[in-house]
Amino acid sequence: MPLPWSRHRRPAAESAERGPRHREDHHVTSPDTTTAPAPLTRKGRDVPAEIARSWLLVNATRTETFDAAHASRADQIVLDIEDAVDPKAKPAARADVVEWLKGDKKAWVRINDHSTPFWSDDVDALKGLPGLAGVMLAKTEAAEHVTETFDRLGGSTPVLALVESALGIEEAVSIARARGCFRLAFGSGDYRRDTGTSADDLAMAYPRSRLVVASRIGDLPGPIDGPTVSNSHPVLREQSALTVSLGLTGKLCLDTEQLAVINEVISPTPSDVAWARDFLDDFEARGRVIRDGSDLPRLGRAKKIDKLATAFGVNPL
Repeated sequence: MPLPWSRHRRPAAESAERGPRHREDHHVTSPDTTTAPAPLTRKGRDVPAEIARSWLLVNATRTETFDAAHASRADQIVLDIEDAVDPKAKPAARADVVEWLKGDKKAWVRINDHSTPFWSDDVDALKGLPGLAGVMLAKTEAAEHVTETFDRLGGSTPVLALVESALGIEEAVSIARARGCFRLAFGSGDYRRDTGTSADDLAMAYPRSRLVVASRIGDLPGPIDGPTVSNSHPVLREQSALTVSLGLTGKLCLDTEQLAVINEVISPTPSDVAWARDFLDDFEARGRVIRDGSDLPRLGRAKKIDKLATAFGVNPL
């Protein structure tokens, strides 16, 4: 039985190839004087979760921020009742999230990991809520963590598997193939703590690439990268460009100030869109004739860019 979000059909738009981008030095420490990019025209919640670029984490104890987060330009928001919440405060935070999701707004919820006693309480409380878009399962380390969560939620709520450990990275393919798995995400901070890995780009390339490969094998959309702590636009831009270069197609974020940069960098550029639409127009004008061996891959790339541009509201130059 196919799942509601058709996980066995890879969204054509999600993996568009992109040309190289200018990368700025991520060691910049001076005050940021870079002008923020103009917001893209498409409001975040209009972007399907399969191709969502920015995933805004919202502390579940700060209920006063829920509406503002929902009104932001985040493609998706994630109410966090895991790492952001002290164990003693989890029942109250969970209850507040449940109450908010009974309204007319939708959000994802980061729930506690399968090994904790909080997991069962989380899934039981969230099951069937009209505003629940899906759950982000913390510290996923096995396929059964995903399937048991999916089944307990009723068999229709998507599970975004947050991989945060060496074991999770090692089991990434089986996790990606698990029934109910919607996308993979990288918990970069906990992974570094688990493995002793530095935050250096080279050191972190391996786990990111493992998630990209696992997502492809599991026929999932591209994975979601971990957050960048800095709000400096040059740093965030460089890190988001690295995300794209490794094949990840989304990024967790911690602040609404990060959204414009993330959404811009993880979108096709206006020049990409202009090239794609020119190519498609030319292809139609010549009767869809394939001229040589380079036309088919270029056609695939052009179609993907065009679909992403439409979804994200990016216009050609």
